[in-house]
Amino acid sequence: MKRFEDQVAVISGGADGLGFGIAERIASEGGSVALFDINETLLTKALITLKEKGYTAEGYKVDISSEHEVARAIGFVKTTIGKIDIMVNSAGIVGPTSTKITDYPVEEYDMIYAINLRGAFLMTKYAIKEMEPNNYGRILLLASIAGKEGNPFMAGYSSMKAGVIGLVKGIGKEYAQTGITVNGLAPAVIKTAMNENTASEQLAYMTAKIPMGRLGTVDEVASIASWIVSKEASFNTGFVFDVSGGRATY
Repeated sequence: MKRFEDQVAVISGGADGLGFGIAERIASEGGSVALFDINETLLTKALITLKEKGYTAEGYKVDISSEHEVARAIGFVKTTIGKIDIMVNSAGIVGPTSTKITDYPVEEYDMIYAINLRGAFLMTKYAIKEMEPNNYGRILLLASIAGKEGNPFMAGYSSMKAGVIGLVKGIGKEYAQTGITVNGLAPAVIKTAMNENTASEQLAYMTAKIPMGRLGTVDEVASIASWIVSKEASFNTGFVFDVSGGRATY
């Protein structure tokens, strides 16, 4: 399949986990990918992996909580490659787990806001600026089942992912009469490095709520994500798709 031939995709958090899985899927179907990540070591490794497979990929060290860095990196991709057709915002952090709100450090809450919600806003804002002249674009923001249902003892992560869902719905409606779609994806627990630091009791709680009784895989997320950002998904916007093993109830 060559669904993404002659298309350019920007993927934040693209050096590892879900971001890398989605980037690899898009690249395997003919797309050129620009990976944004703050971890230079992982970014270098990801680019080597993609290029060894013959894919077209570039990487940029970007802190998505910084407006200056996001604007500069998005502008650089547009200038060097010529356009941006797809933006997937996958960068994010979990923050404290198994922590009551009364014990939750405010500075940790602010950090999760800066990356998970402010970062999603900035990536969306500057991607749309480059998509508008072509009246075409596909934006996908990675939310979470925690944003829909709320995971106890994860106040920062749950509330910021709920904010991402609100961003998807609002901006999706803003651009509904254009060729730009804005959608979200709310995974349940997926087997990635992001969960390595999650407390075991918290991980067990979240897994137990999945009717399928297992974690999702990166490939499963990449599969639905690649459809959402394809030309085929032309009548879907402002919607949050699920990949939750049956956990989602709405």
